[in-house]
Amino acid sequence: MSLLYCKNVTKIYNETLILDNVSFEIDNNEFVSLVGKSGVGKTTLLKLIIGEEKPTKGRIIFSGKDVTKMNCMGLTMLRRKIGVVFQEFKLLSHKTAFENVAFVLESIGLSDEEIQEEVPEVLNLVGLKDKANNFPYQLSAGEKQRVAIARAIIQKPDLLLADEPTGNLDPINKWDIVRLLIKINELGTTVVFATHEKEIVNTLGRRVITLENGCIVRDEQNGKYIL
Repeated sequence: MSLLYCKNVTKIYNETLILDNVSFEIDNNEFVSLVGKSGVGKTTLLKLIIGEEKPTKGRIIFSGKDVTKMNCMGLTMLRRKIGVVFQEFKLLSHKTAFENVAFVLESIGLSDEEIQEEVPEVLNLVGLKDKANNFPYQLSAGEKQRVAIARAIIQKPDLLLADEPTGNLDPINKWDIVRLLIKINELGTTVVFATHEKEIVNTLGRRVITLENGCIVRDEQNGKYIL
């Protein structure tokens, strides 16, 4: 069974067609680049996957469960299995790197002992163990994105959605983040990397799903960014 299955998904906003009959499957442990020009529907598709938006038509199945039919409790449980990273970082400015990550575990009721054990491990994974006590204003853009990734994977999700995670970074930090996403994938998490970074996609040589005018126009293993 596929980890994620989108079937005939259509999304219309205010009479504007954003996604048009989109269908694809993603298996466990895949690394998929979702590409297309800005405004083509990449972010909308990610919002549909986590249940933040509902499709106008179609179904989205994650781990055998229909996301489009989930109630609030179901969506809460779903989002423990899907981590999300954004272009803008979305860190809490008044909390340290450690506290930004720990906040996720506090919200689901883990004990202080469990938090003290798990947060340093994930900060070490993203290369920020020595920055645990730094506030966001004391971190570079690349470091902020690493904290955001740590926060997204602290619950060991089955799927990580990365929405333009390199968009605000310089070339060196971009590749550091990409290498980190590859490492996370190699550790067993499926990654969907939404981007318009042609050079990165072509260097990765992984599966590429291309959106154009709301439709999937290409879905290729070892694909390229072609628009």
